[in-house]
Amino acid sequence: MSWFVLFLAGLMEIGWAVGLKYTDGFTRLWPTVGTVLALIGSIFLLGMAVKSLPIGTAYAVWVGIGTVGTAVLGIVLFNDPADALKLISLGLICAGVIGLKLTHG
Repeated sequence: MSWFVLFLAGLMEIGWAVGLKYTDGFTRLWPTVGTVLALIGSIFLLGMAVKSLPIGTAYAVWVGIGTVGTAVLGIVLFNDPADALKLISLGLICAGVIGLKLTHG
């Protein structure tokens, strides 16, 4: 169950990171509210997950999910560049997250 909670925390991490783009420097009310709520939810769920997962592993997985998800959505939503090196690097992050999950059940 802790891994599922951590996964949800990672999804919320993506939500607040991408939400920052929509806040327009925190000048738009509803995108700002959504971004702040996603940030609070992400931190709360991370805190719940680390009750039973090692902090280093949980944090690395949380950041990895957030990094990859945010980068992919940046490519899809905002036309961020997607060269081969970037995609390979994102794949390596995914491999690291999977490796951490496999080593800690």
